[in-house]
Amino acid sequence: MAATAVRGRSKLGGPREANGLIFASGSEPRSAGEEECGKEIGGWQQVALVGCVQSKQRQPPATIQLTVKSLLRRVQELAGFVIKKTRLVGAKRKRRIEVHLVADPRRKARCSHCEQACPCYDTQPERRWHFVPLWNLPVELVYAPRRVECPQDGVVIEHLPWSAGKSPYTKAFMLFLARWARRLSWKETAIIFGASWDAVHRSVEWVVAWGLAHRSLAGVSALGIDELHWGRGKKSANFLTLIYQIDLGTRRLLWIGRTRKEATLKQGFTFLENARTGFLQGIKVICSDMWKPYLKVIATKTSGALNVLDPFHITQHLNMAVDAVRRGEQGRLSRAGKVSVKRGRFLLLRRGTRVLGHARATLQAVLRSLRQTSRAWELKESFRHFWTYRSETWAGAFLREWTTRALRSRLKPMRKVALMMRSHHDLLLNYFRAKRLYNSAVVEGLNNKVRVTLSRSYGHRSFDVLQLVLYHNLGALPEPEFTHRFC
Repeated sequence: MAATAVRGRSKLGGPREANGLIFASGSEPRSAGEEECGKEIGGWQQVALVGCVQSKQRQPPATIQLTVKSLLRRVQELAGFVIKKTRLVGAKRKRRIEVHLVADPRRKARCSHCEQACPCYDTQPERRWHFVPLWNLPVELVYAPRRVECPQDGVVIEHLPWSAGKSPYTKAFMLFLARWARRLSWKETAIIFGASWDAVHRSVEWVVAWGLAHRSLAGVSALGIDELHWGRGKKSANFLTLIYQIDLGTRRLLWIGRTRKEATLKQGFTFLENARTGFLQGIKVICSDMWKPYLKVIATKTSGALNVLDPFHITQHLNMAVDAVRRGEQGRLSRAGKVSVKRGRFLLLRRGTRVLGHARATLQAVLRSLRQTSRAWELKESFRHFWTYRSETWAGAFLREWTTRALRSRLKPMRKVALMMRSHHDLLLNYFRAKRLYNSAVVEGLNNKVRVTLSRSYGHRSFDVLQLVLYHNLGALPEPEFTHRFC
């Protein structure tokens, strides 16, 4: 049977020949002596086989050669600019890809402020911008920017779609580094992608600034306020004031301030109110602890919101009171020469229903040997029933009865906690007025994320860097959109 006849032409206008074979464009190699008996019609090629029935076959498309130019045009917006050349320069271990750009003569330059077409004023010296690495090779964009004469803004630099002001890094590269900085420490990110720590810092700073300028504060109705220790020592400057949004389905960091004073929280409320007019009026619920400066500012600035006291800190106060009673009683028995069961401190602080097995027997032995501690522990465990109520009325009746029992217990630490709860009676009942939907569990979970974020880089000495890190990881900030998402 005769061979198939195919019509095809090379890039130069005719079939190309290699080793006695003709390579048709988009077809398989065929013998140079094959007979051509078909013709091309609309991308289809009619092929005849001698002694066989004629048939039609779809010719495969020609192979596309991918170049750095075509790849860059697909991942980076270059409207108004043309890639003149790309080249690989540098020594063996310091190689980099240079992409030289020139202005498109068919388009006018645009103002970098209003982005309107303007006449060209002059041309500045050549600049370089770092782009996302390709196959672990640094990529640099090289271009001599022009200045334009804008009727509104005067003589300014032209609009460059890849540049952010005077930064030597492209927008795509800064967003690329910032996204990796969420997963790794800044130092690790810089080492892996051949950048510097300062490059990562500038990238995160630019992304956070853009996100804060474009984030929406609409629909925020629930806030969580808490303080967090930072740095060394217990000075006021070593604490942070954190304001979270804790609405159902949306939990993020809204503001962070240094110290935990009244002025700090007022500054945070003022910042959020300036960002969105009427922000404080839309707040319905605020979860906080019993820190007096916070309670005072919340009552002044957001009088229409329910201030829900978190169960976590109240349980913490009860545990501290039980531990104080235990230490005092064991100290008196020790001085009197009497023996008491030890190794029960942490068993007393745990929830009673979670102490099982041999630990339960040890706990019972401790309670039998320490009578005052046993009464304090019973008061602590009985108060857990307060959080199970659904009715505000019955919860209030239980709270009044419990505080009366605690005041009559003749245990000074428990009396102190009872007086504190009696003074915050209405605030404790706000938990039930808010239908038990909001508590401190969300706030403490976000605080734990803050600690994990700080431990990733073993802490930060500068408050400004700490602020960037927390906004970047917990702020749920929007990011600028580009042609391609690199990670």
